[in-house]
Amino acid sequence: MVNGRKKLGEAELEIMQVIWRSSAPLTSNQILRELQQYRSWQLSTLMTALSRMANKGFVHCDRSTGTNLYSAVVLENDYKVTESKNFLEKLYDNSVQNLVASLYGSKIIKDSDLKELRSFLDTIDETEVK
Repeated sequence: MVNGRKKLGEAELEIMQVIWRSSAPLTSNQILRELQQYRSWQLSTLMTALSRMANKGFVHCDRSTGTNLYSAVVLENDYKVTESKNFLEKLYDNSVQNLVASLYGSKIIKDSDLKELRSFLDTIDETEVK
């Protein structure tokens, strides 16, 4: 935990993304198969990471079936919202405008991205007016 907040390391986030994509709890072997495109881990490495993530409160291990089944405790969207807020606060003084200006100035986002963002914001405005 950093500053009292739960944090996932890069590898842990990859594991969580596998778990979040699944509609059902997964075995460690299923998770390992999915991770093969990112990591060449041994099962013991994954088991260590899953144990650490369970201790952090990110995953639950159901041992009642005789096969360990892993599921997410923290919802994907909840984690993304928290991390996005922390990112915005730490790097951009809590300013979306500063974030967008930085990305646009660095040519990471293009005019077409801004057009898409404007359209999205207009949609939000229309929804709030109704």
